[in-house]
Amino acid sequence: MAYEVALRTSVPIILLLGLGYLSRKNGLLKEGDERVLNAYVYYFALPALFIADLAETRFSREHVIFIFTGVIPIILILGIYSLLYLVLKLSRKTFYLLVVTTIFGSTAFFGIPFLMFALPIVSEKPAVLAAATISIVSVSISLAFLETYSLKASGLRRSMAIIFKRLSRNPLVISILVGLLISLLNINIPQPLSTVLHMLGNTTATIAIFLLGVILYGRRYNRLKEAFGLSLLRILVLPTISLFTSLLIGLPMLERTVVIIMHSVPLAVSMVILSDHYDFHKEIVSTVVLLSSLAASIYLNIWLLISVSL
Repeated sequence: MAYEVALRTSVPIILLLGLGYLSRKNGLLKEGDERVLNAYVYYFALPALFIADLAETRFSREHVIFIFTGVIPIILILGIYSLLYLVLKLSRKTFYLLVVTTIFGSTAFFGIPFLMFALPIVSEKPAVLAAATISIVSVSISLAFLETYSLKASGLRRSMAIIFKRLSRNPLVISILVGLLISLLNINIPQPLSTVLHMLGNTTATIAIFLLGVILYGRRYNRLKEAFGLSLLRILVLPTISLFTSLLIGLPMLERTVVIIMHSVPLAVSMVILSDHYDFHKEIVSTVVLLSSLAASIYLNIWLLISVSL
């Protein structure tokens, strides 16, 4: 059983990553073409998936507990890093790097596809709910740290205003809020529109992983030792916290698995773009994305096996 699941997840991910990478290497796609694929996933496929699945979710006490459990690890790791920052007198640059590379996981671009490959049919809706709620918290915190790091904003109030403005224009945040609103108001989406949303959403898994392979081509990857250490924070530390939190709260097996996987996925590929924009440890960030993505087919399956066997 474990062997079959590993094949079901590893083979599609490796093949799609490889095809994306080779499409750039062999010139089938040119530099800049990745922006078209990214725009499609970012503005159409993922928003459609979020709206369709969240709108069809009827929230209960169990859903609230599930959402709460998904957010707790981020708050805990932020508290741990803040304590280390004060006690060990870490530099501000090191502190920011630790926070951003640990909490900003690829929950939507990698987590949702992996879970859909691993647990077809049953995992899509909890995966979408987890990705939506975890990403809002992690993206907000990461943007706050990056904005503060850049010193482009004068004061906390200005920084918060910039962050709020960016989040309010983010298509993923907007689609999450729209889906939640439709669900809470108990509105049924008309069948033709629902069909279109599901058709768009169903393309997310394939294109998102293919896109990652395209983006990884042609970048500089240095400072491997530091990047490997940072990758371990997402590969080992954060999912371990998620495991114990899920067990302590008593999440059912499926929900527990979703939470653990979402907190062990690779560093979000969008961090490569953000690191360029904010001039924030560009080479380290690219290398962390590469290492965590290439190893994902192995360690994600290990965490999947641990979760379902408890």
